[in-house]
Amino acid sequence: MISSSKIKSVDFYRKIPRDLTEATLSGAGLSIVAALAMMFLFGMELSNYLTVSTSTTIIVDNSSDGDFLRIDFNISFPALSCEFASVDVSDVLGTNRLNITKTIRKFSIDPHLRPTGAEFHSEPVPHFIKHGDEVDEETVEGSIPLNGVSFDKLSHQYPILVVNFYAPWCYWSIRLKPSWEKTAKIIKERYDPETDGRILLAKVDCTEEVDLCRRHHIQGYPSIRIFRKGNDVREDHGHHEHESYYGDRDTETLVKTMEDLVASIPQENQRLALEDKSDATKRPAPLTGGCRIEGYVRVKKVPGNLIISARSGAHSFDASKMNMSHVISHLLFGKTISPRVLSDVKRLIPYLGRSHDRLNGRSFINHRDLDANVTIEHYLQIVKTEVVTRKSSRDHTLVEEYEYTAHSSLAQSIYIPVAKFHFELSPMQVLVTENSKSFSHFITNVCAIIGGVFTVAGILDSIFHNTIRLMKKVELGKNF
Repeated sequence: MISSSKIKSVDFYRKIPRDLTEATLSGAGLSIVAALAMMFLFGMELSNYLTVSTSTTIIVDNSSDGDFLRIDFNISFPALSCEFASVDVSDVLGTNRLNITKTIRKFSIDPHLRPTGAEFHSEPVPHFIKHGDEVDEETVEGSIPLNGVSFDKLSHQYPILVVNFYAPWCYWSIRLKPSWEKTAKIIKERYDPETDGRILLAKVDCTEEVDLCRRHHIQGYPSIRIFRKGNDVREDHGHHEHESYYGDRDTETLVKTMEDLVASIPQENQRLALEDKSDATKRPAPLTGGCRIEGYVRVKKVPGNLIISARSGAHSFDASKMNMSHVISHLLFGKTISPRVLSDVKRLIPYLGRSHDRLNGRSFINHRDLDANVTIEHYLQIVKTEVVTRKSSRDHTLVEEYEYTAHSSLAQSIYIPVAKFHFELSPMQVLVTENSKSFSHFITNVCAIIGGVFTVAGILDSIFHNTIRLMKKVELGKNF
């Protein structure tokens, strides 16, 4: 067996008897300083170990082919009616989606951007609307032309007033005119305005009665509006809430529509007309001329355009009167990041999230009324930022966000004015990676701190102690 004396011979830390050691005041002071230094350096090392460090690199975007990018937006247009507001998407690969409605909501707003009612449900206007074949026939004037004064008088006189708001230069107004006048003549013969008095068909030339058309928010021609007398008169300014007609425009269909309206009003007491909610050709018209459009669209990750404009397959628009001024409440790319997650990530990366909502709260208003056909364009360059954290030796994507720069301009165009957002994604992306720290490295540093401070303190104590002894010997030598 190995004796204990042989084991003791490998002891690195041989002890000196206590009675052979000497405690000094300078040694005690240096020990306290060394202990404090150890505690301070240990705290610094612990703080560094607990602090998350990151590295930022620029790499080629690793998105797979076929990935889509979500665009969330909330934009208010004080002078664009929800009736014709259309959200379109196109890109360089040939995608061309018109009048997206599935993921879009519209709300009528007043000039101060305040909502005036519930959501405006605008079913798409049919691409093909049937018109009459009476273009070559001699037109018989059957409808009553209205101005501002006569409109207010007749709208309070007849239970139902159906008005064709038109423009003489409009192709669709020209096609409607023969059928409309013939329908007015037939209805006048069947329901005489003097003896029956339940319905009247009229027309308004919007090139002459500009204020009247503006008051009823007419932006597309022709617009057929149904005004009902009585319980739908608005108390605040006396204007009628009304419906828009979107059905076929041939004489037979128009006559049947008018007869259905009259059928709900008994002739004896001329009770108020009741709205026929089952008729898809008639829907409530917007109460105001503004529209707030909110929702999202999904686009391919290639250069493209998000366009908001007035669109209809059976109406014409006067480009000189279109105003595409707008206020952007928010415009975001990618998945919505919750405020809590974004706040946590910002503690890690303070600069993250500074440009993901660059256009939020911005207003783009065309105050120059003399300038017509003004298109407002926004050029957006988008960069993807991905934050990757390491958990259990595997990479986990913590946040994926898209930040962008924006440059906007107003430009005159010969076409219908639009609000255009041209977006282009960078082929590069920013990759932020969390750098994990080894616990063994932390322990090694702690041992180095303790051993290093202890060793340095011992060296200083030895130097200080020997210096004092030498000085005492010198003094004793002088005395002798």
